[in-house]
Amino acid sequence: MWMGIDLGTQGARAVLATDDGDVLGSGSAPLTGRRDGVCHEQSPEDWWAAVCAATREALRDRPCPRALAVCSTSGTVLLCDAAGRPLTPALMYDDGRAPGRGPGKAQWLLRRYGAGEDARVTHQADLIVSRLAGRPLPTDSSHALKTGYDPESGAFGDGDLPDGVLPDVVRSGSGLGQVCRAAEEETGIPEGTLIVAGMTDGCAAQIASGSLAVGSWNSVLGTTLVLKGVTAEPLRDPAGVVYNHLSPDGSWLPGGASGVGGGALRTAFPDADPARLDLLARAHEPAGAVAYPLASRGERFPFLAPEAEAFLLGSPASEADHWASLLQGVGLAERLCLDYLDHLGAPLHGRLTFTGGAVRSDYWTRLRADILGRAVHIPRSAEPALGMAVLAAYGAGAAPTLAAAAKRMVRLDHVVTPRRSHRFTEPYLTMVSELERRGWLPEPVAAHARARTEEIS
Repeated sequence: MWMGIDLGTQGARAVLATDDGDVLGSGSAPLTGRRDGVCHEQSPEDWWAAVCAATREALRDRPCPRALAVCSTSGTVLLCDAAGRPLTPALMYDDGRAPGRGPGKAQWLLRRYGAGEDARVTHQADLIVSRLAGRPLPTDSSHALKTGYDPESGAFGDGDLPDGVLPDVVRSGSGLGQVCRAAEEETGIPEGTLIVAGMTDGCAAQIASGSLAVGSWNSVLGTTLVLKGVTAEPLRDPAGVVYNHLSPDGSWLPGGASGVGGGALRTAFPDADPARLDLLARAHEPAGAVAYPLASRGERFPFLAPEAEAFLLGSPASEADHWASLLQGVGLAERLCLDYLDHLGAPLHGRLTFTGGAVRSDYWTRLRADILGRAVHIPRSAEPALGMAVLAAYGAGAAPTLAAAAKRMVRLDHVVTPRRSHRFTEPYLTMVSELERRGWLPEPVAAHARARTEEIS
């Protein structure tokens, strides 16, 4: 038995999985926070309470796990004292009062709260594993990435932080410690259960997708779009658009996070019936307008443009045509992301999987496959908590590699093959030209996208 815990923005979830990937038990508990303009905070004590509720539910009348791992949102931090007790609220990953990458959030917390000499930077997952062990534990190299940790050098960059503020770091998949007696009483997880160093939620979803061979990629589409793949070496990007996580087995997990996604659909159609509009959208391929459907201002992938805004070229003929343009716009942006990765020299020859809330729409999944012009694999379950159960199995020595553990525990549901992808060539080139005209997409990237389109055609 292996347990995975996923601590997200809206709730905590725990699953108990077998060696074959069967989920025998699951539990969840909601979370809320405080939003005020660019401010987004949550209470660390609420995190612990939610995890306790989720694990107790997952373990009710079920076998005990041999090991567990925890994932959480990337870039969420707080300050704790030397004993692991919270000194501040947690700044969520999207809190706009400090830079999202590097040590900016930690610097802001120190300036705002002046937490004293024993303050320690703590990531969301760090708080949970430390509570489970009953003592502070090192962080993992995945959660530490956006706090300025360089997995190649094995050190944090120069962030002008006081000595002793930053945590020790171990590679994801390493053994951290064991669940203590006090945590057993609160969570139901037996004392002595191995705690394995986890990863961020995006990496957890990639593990759960099974896309762990070099050249394979996983596209997570929900409110926004995230692509993560596997390479033998770090993927170099002078523009800083793509970042690299270190995989537990020594390979690299490059990826990028775009602002396009389902959030733009909810903004444009707050009271929509997606199933009804999906059915009507089938008659609009291609749509009468070309969209770049950002969920909010600013874009990070496949180009860096803080000033970028959503746009719609042309006038949709109907509500269904407008809906179709947004669905297609996400797919076109996804295609540009893959073209950008190819521009950087990333291997793209492996399996492509789709995960995230958008896969619940069969129509949108097929549409995206058509726009990309390649077969897409859909896992049966790709939730981050399952990815952490897979990582726990690997970290406990149940499989020689992470890929081997995923091969045994992750199951594919079906494959979607593309049809008549040429229909979307003209809208794609129109979008690329508009992004270049606005000064957001660099000319070499636009030229590469056009050249690759000619090669595929």
